[in-house]
Amino acid sequence: MASAAIFSSLRRSRSPSLDAFLSPVDLDDNDVVGLLNTLTAVASDLILSFSDKTPPFQKRNSRSLLRRIELFVVLLDSVRDSGEWWSNLPSTLVLCFKELYLLLYRSKILLDYCTQSSKLWLLLQNPSISGHFHDLNQEISTLLDVFPMDKLNSLVTDDVREQIDLLQKQSRRDKLFIDKHDESLRLKFFNLLNEIGKGNIPNSEDFHEFFVGKLGILNARACRVEIEFLEEQIANHECDLEPSASVLGGFIAMIRYCRFLLFGFEEDEAEMIMGKRFRRMKRRGLISKEIADTFRTIQKDFCCPISLDLMMDPVIISTGQTFDRGSISRWIEEGHCNCPKTGQVLVHKKLVPNRALRNLIMQWCMAHKIPYSPPESSDLVAESFPAAPASRAAVGANKATVRLLIQQLENGLDCGKAIAAREIRFLAKTGRENRGFIAESGVIPHLKALLSSRSAVAQENAVTAMLNLSIYDKNKSRIVEEDGCLRAIVGVLRFGHTIESRENAAATLFSLSAVHDYKKRIADEDGALETLAGLLTDGTPRGKKDAVTAVFNLSTHTANCVKMIEYGVVRALVTALKCDGIAEEAAGALALIVRQPVGAEAVGNEEAAVVGLIGMMRCGTPRGKENAVAALLELCRSGGAHTTERVLKAPSLAGLIQSLLFTGTKRARRKAASLARVFQRCHYDSLHFNGLRLGYGFAGNSTAGNLDSGFPAETVSVSMSMSVSVS
Repeated sequence: MASAAIFSSLRRSRSPSLDAFLSPVDLDDNDVVGLLNTLTAVASDLILSFSDKTPPFQKRNSRSLLRRIELFVVLLDSVRDSGEWWSNLPSTLVLCFKELYLLLYRSKILLDYCTQSSKLWLLLQNPSISGHFHDLNQEISTLLDVFPMDKLNSLVTDDVREQIDLLQKQSRRDKLFIDKHDESLRLKFFNLLNEIGKGNIPNSEDFHEFFVGKLGILNARACRVEIEFLEEQIANHECDLEPSASVLGGFIAMIRYCRFLLFGFEEDEAEMIMGKRFRRMKRRGLISKEIADTFRTIQKDFCCPISLDLMMDPVIISTGQTFDRGSISRWIEEGHCNCPKTGQVLVHKKLVPNRALRNLIMQWCMAHKIPYSPPESSDLVAESFPAAPASRAAVGANKATVRLLIQQLENGLDCGKAIAAREIRFLAKTGRENRGFIAESGVIPHLKALLSSRSAVAQENAVTAMLNLSIYDKNKSRIVEEDGCLRAIVGVLRFGHTIESRENAAATLFSLSAVHDYKKRIADEDGALETLAGLLTDGTPRGKKDAVTAVFNLSTHTANCVKMIEYGVVRALVTALKCDGIAEEAAGALALIVRQPVGAEAVGNEEAAVVGLIGMMRCGTPRGKENAVAALLELCRSGGAHTTERVLKAPSLAGLIQSLLFTGTKRARRKAASLARVFQRCHYDSLHFNGLRLGYGFAGNSTAGNLDSGFPAETVSVSMSMSVSVS
């Protein structure tokens, strides 16, 4: 009876699954006892659960719905107390009771939605949610119209019959109710946003009256909850969002501004202290023991379906199921394309943070005295929030927020500076316009000062903010030309307090090295190349990725070759040929380094170099094979007779070249053909190829002559898309 569209806008990370719309018990026509008992239990539970839970908005609609459910409870109790006559109810009556069952569950979904949603989201959706309540009232009216009360004459009292008749009349007369007070607040909210869009930032008194006085948002934590909830709507609704993602982004920016304007940094300071305490205890090895001691009491919903451990960073996949980020990431990286719980094919691989569940887990841990702190790096992930065009209001509010944050960086306490850097990091995460005006506001010198902070939190936020700002090309020069800034970034790379700080410093160097003139300056910084080589060898998978991309960029500058050899970068690249995920880039960097005789000599002296490149030609990705054959070709051209001989005598090389000639990419085929010509000139054709016509497909190729003259840098194919998802 209910339209499926009623709850189309309720698709959120906390929404019930499809099972909530279906009966969890067997409502067999013959089991009237079970049907009535279940109906009574569900209706009574609804009343008990929501009578003392008043949502911030939709109060009248919620109370009205609960009163109607109470009347159904009276009817059900009357039928059940009438004796055994009700065990032979007619089929039409049983069917109506089944419809009532589904209607009660839909009511529960809507009431849950109103009590669990944020205040501002309920305010923005006020007309739509009012429509949902009206639709439910219409369903009740329709149900009562077809309800065969005459079949219950002997089972219910006259008093109950009169109450049901009255309910039926009221339901027929019901009209859509939109609370005027709630609607006026919604319009006020939009007016505040419009004023910001016009460049008129309301004063703190106006914001205080609205957010604190009328909405009851009393502290920074409440603001953060509102921001996170609105961000979830952008992530989960994507294209069908109302208001649009752009408008909603303006509201988020306004709330963020009010958070710091009205409440400062005190709330966050306390939370950061708790976070530091958690990390200290984790280093002492106390966390695992405490979790283990209480594991038997952990709610099932708090455990990852894959690892069965308490989730520290719950995320939602495209099927709506929740997993711990680490577990589901490994599942996807292993090549699985389906949900490990339902088996459904993943429509996309985007991981959306389940902040509602994360907050529940955090509260549970606090109640059981278990330290808990979600990974900071997952607070705002680029995949989670699709970028929407920034509205003028969003830009205006963000600019006002940046001014507050810079004031904090200039004059605030150390903890406040760390929080300000974190907010700049998040603001710079998406949007070219954001990155532009943040840097123009003069934030880079303040971030530079925090790079040498004794606080691990401050340092990590500062270097990650620098990384996010550097994505915008104009900011690269602002960062590098700031006196001592490049040296400070390299300092974090070398001596950063956390591995995340060091990795993000490496990623920042990669971003800055996109400008050719800065490549030598980065390589000349004391300890830069040496530390990148160490990170490439001993870092985490992500650290190795950051390091190899930075090294690749630096290797495109010929003046860096000698230093890369001196500081062990070449040896680290050769070792990286064995590492999945970075071998492709490592081969590309080696292909550039060996173009110079000194680089070819250094690579030729590495025993594992030729073996590693041959292995990549055999088992690598198409681009990896392309880079590997390119590196071997340049090694032969620049490494001298001895090195060439070592390459040409490598086992199975002839068969691999032949395979690339027919199955490789266009560039790989050209490079393989050039390497085959090297064989011919060195008189190895008869020995290794047994009469294979090496000129096949290339005799009339006008590019063949150009290939022999050298391997152009642009033919080294490496995927180097820059993303702020690491931050």
